[in-house]
Amino acid sequence: MSRAQISGLVFGVSGFGALVAATTSNEWKVTTRASSVVTATWVYQGLWMNCAGNALGSFHCRPHFTIFKVEGYIQACRGLMIAAVSLGFFGAIFALFGMKCTKVGGSDKAKAKIACLAGIVFILSGLCSMTGCSLYANKITKEFFDPYFVEQKYELGAALFIGWAGASLCIIGGVIFCFSISENNKTPRMGYTYNGPTSVMSSRTKYHGGEGDFKTTNSSKQFDKNAYV
Repeated sequence: MSRAQISGLVFGVSGFGALVAATTSNEWKVTTRASSVVTATWVYQGLWMNCAGNALGSFHCRPHFTIFKVEGYIQACRGLMIAAVSLGFFGAIFALFGMKCTKVGGSDKAKAKIACLAGIVFILSGLCSMTGCSLYANKITKEFFDPYFVEQKYELGAALFIGWAGASLCIIGGVIFCFSISENNKTPRMGYTYNGPTSVMSSRTKYHGGEGDFKTTNSSKQFDKNAYV
């Protein structure tokens, strides 16, 4: 059972690391070469900064100047990714306390509850990241295929794929934790002890002519030590 929990912890922590990398990355969308006038120069943007680079290796990034002028879908993705990272962090902490192979967390019953909570938190973290990355990708895809959109068109950046991968890892880790707890809560089989063969005493009831007079006599067979019943 601890092996399943260790696997869930590895998946969850790996997914949490991928979510942190995706949230801090500036490559959520990159300029497409199809509509770029100068192919040696490209622009890529993230949730926090806009960057530009060229083939000579020169890069320049600037943060978004104000929160209030940032588009709504970027604000939503920011909130979802911050929630995903926070939930992933707490899920990793709960997983460490709820694992059977650790000495912290209290009794086995308390550990089971904490581990189940860790699985649920990991799943919520993955769902938040999956929603945020999908929302951002949907916006980019719509603009790219919109023939009336005359501004700069972008393609999906590497951060989106990292975010999807991290979300999948968190969900898998959470599911493993939940299944490991459900297996652990199954009632174990009760053991029975064998006390050896027992002899049956036969009883006969005899009626002795008296009215309502019954007499019970017990007769037992005598067995030697080596007799088989």
